[in-house]
Amino acid sequence: MTATTERFTALDIFRGLTICFMIIVNTPGNEATTFWPLLHAHWNGFTPTDLVFPSFLFAVGNALSFVSNRWLSMPRRDVLWKITKRTVLIFLAGYLMYWFPFFKLDEQLHILPYPISQTRIPGVLQRIALCYGIVALLIYYLGQKKTVVISIVLLFLYWIILLLFGTKGAEFTFTGNAGMRLDLWAFGANHLYHGEGFAFDPEGILSTLPAVFNVVGGYVVGKYLQNKRKSYEALTKILLVGAALMFVAYCWNDFFPVNKKLWTSSYSLLTVGLDCVILSAIVYLTDFAGVKKGTNFFIVAGRNPLFIYLLSEIGANVMWKIHIGKVPLYSWLYENIFRLVGDYAGSLLFALWWMMVCWLVGYALDRKKIYIRL
Repeated sequence: MTATTERFTALDIFRGLTICFMIIVNTPGNEATTFWPLLHAHWNGFTPTDLVFPSFLFAVGNALSFVSNRWLSMPRRDVLWKITKRTVLIFLAGYLMYWFPFFKLDEQLHILPYPISQTRIPGVLQRIALCYGIVALLIYYLGQKKTVVISIVLLFLYWIILLLFGTKGAEFTFTGNAGMRLDLWAFGANHLYHGEGFAFDPEGILSTLPAVFNVVGGYVVGKYLQNKRKSYEALTKILLVGAALMFVAYCWNDFFPVNKKLWTSSYSLLTVGLDCVILSAIVYLTDFAGVKKGTNFFIVAGRNPLFIYLLSEIGANVMWKIHIGKVPLYSWLYENIFRLVGDYAGSLLFALWWMMVCWLVGYALDRKKIYIRL
């Protein structure tokens, strides 16, 4: 087995961990009775759940570090086509996922139209698409060093924009941040997330700027591991960089609080630092300590991560649309089956069950060597 293949194995495990945890936190049986580590911080602050999405971006950067090697022998037109196609496909997949199944139900369960004028434009996959496209183009045209510098500049630029264009004295609040104002102007309220009770999108335009750093961080770490191959020195340096990033995030937190929904620059630094530590641990366990037991579970999920994520979201949406009487199937399953073990335990058991259902689909695909790439 070559070093490159081994790095892919560690990356598959990292992606698998991320996607499994993402499904668990996104689909609890009942959000009101969910254990706090499986909830996002309401505003400022950090929980384990807040690490999931940035870890996916970090994994995108890791994967890009391998793919970019092939670009050297390809015509520019082919490289640009691949980057553009993947960016557009992932963005459209995210957009259509929120729109699916293209109709709504009223309180009497009558089918109502779901016009495009009411669909959410930003979103999780949309952010992944944009960050991937931006970083891929920067790497291709400018190289790694300049891309790293630009990603750091974007962290400070985002901070300055929020300070200059936010509501004075409320620059880092729900309704006073500049990102919300820009999204309302660019998309309109109907095209934004309303989970907070009003139009505010945590995957908006401005907060994409610091999210670029998460992909760049994953890219740099992936390249470094490839170049150094199996080396305790390499893992030590990555751990030290991770610790340094977390320390800077801690210091910056007093001036620019760690906040997932605003995707603050301190949040980007903190999450990249944590991902450096986690990936280093996985590489050590798999490549140095030779731990294999249990890793295949996450490898399976990591080989079709975007498809499994789409399946989990669309499947949950379908369960909300199917009704038993007037109760959505999603709620019926929790109330009549999983809740029997307790409110909180039942909510967690439901999430674990749904994650396993999605994993089994991934397992079937892996057995047939089917890998769905967007």
